[in-house]
Amino acid sequence: MLNLPTPSQKRIALRVTSAAERAIKRGHPWLFESAITEQSHQGKAGDLAVIFDKKRKFLAIGLYDPDSPIRVRIVQRLKPATVGQTFFKAKLDAANALRQPLRDAKQLTNGYRLVHGENDGFPGLVIDRYAATYVVKLYTPAWFAHLNDVLASLPPSALSGISPQRGESQPHRVILRLSDRLKKNPFGLEDGMTLQGEALNAPIIFHENGLRFEVDPIHGQKTGFFLDQRENRARVEMLAKGKRVLNVFSYTGGFSVYAARGGATEVTSLDASKPATDAAERNFNLNFSPPPTPPDKRDESLTLPHAWGRLGGGTHKTITGDAFVEMARMKEEVQRFGMVIIDPPSFARKASQTEGALNAYQKLTKLGLDILNPGGILVQASCSSR
Repeated sequence: MLNLPTPSQKRIALRVTSAAERAIKRGHPWLFESAITEQSHQGKAGDLAVIFDKKRKFLAIGLYDPDSPIRVRIVQRLKPATVGQTFFKAKLDAANALRQPLRDAKQLTNGYRLVHGENDGFPGLVIDRYAATYVVKLYTPAWFAHLNDVLASLPPSALSGISPQRGESQPHRVILRLSDRLKKNPFGLEDGMTLQGEALNAPIIFHENGLRFEVDPIHGQKTGFFLDQRENRARVEMLAKGKRVLNVFSYTGGFSVYAARGGATEVTSLDASKPATDAAERNFNLNFSPPPTPPDKRDESLTLPHAWGRLGGGTHKTITGDAFVEMARMKEEVQRFGMVIIDPPSFARKASQTEGALNAYQKLTKLGLDILNPGGILVQASCSSR
């Protein structure tokens, strides 16, 4: 058990505005500081705050964060509940049961998001599964006081192998990831630390819809892989047959591998990070045979800027470079693609960056269309919530 604080036994009582009361009744998972009209006393991060309606009846209970505009993250509404290990276990079991179809043998998937934060009643916390490893990511210090209860409630059955009937391994590792705000904390918790099980000394290999991917849950972006794009990757696979595909901001090549299995004639993965494009190449080699290196190219291939791999009758190419520069170069060279995928990182982490982000998205869209064949498919995503 980690040496962490526990929530105060004294609950914080709150009254809120009529607008906030209506929002909570409709299921909104947050209570903002500006919506609080009365508060019984101050509390520390992780204390439980009980919200009452205008008739002084129970409305909701949540985790208090005194230093965030999101003052309370609601874990239960309309019906009172005792928040503790039993409470969290019931929620985790429900989340686990909801993902049971992913664990069926025919899906061949053992990498997925077990807990989708607010959507599963854990606002500010996500849990991803990669084979026999859980990765728990926290976005608010309010979870520190409840982390031991969450860890004790993790369902072991969720981490058996692709098919429980095969008797594959039970969970043996839990890794912690922290948002930037939480990396400096007084509890000795570090981003990427192993909370349970053996330390990780190599990338994890997991399955998604029958494809194999490597993931580094300690140093990778978010928890190491963008599991939330699974259905979009599958959609790309359905649309990629016979097309030349460009995957911009490819990271470790998730969309690229799916496009390849879907029958793309050529796939190009473009990312500014050399470790990311190297990982994309390894992910192709996990799923498709790499081509033999010609004898006269064996030494030179070590320094080629573009790496190649073979997938059926097509090829995979990686480019390490700035997306804006490389797409502009492709336009000048009159390169054209049947599908262009643009899934950039967040361009607006705060309100002051919104205008610049909109300009960047507009420029990316124009560049994508400039190198797209007539009748081609543009796939675009944004994770800039602003």
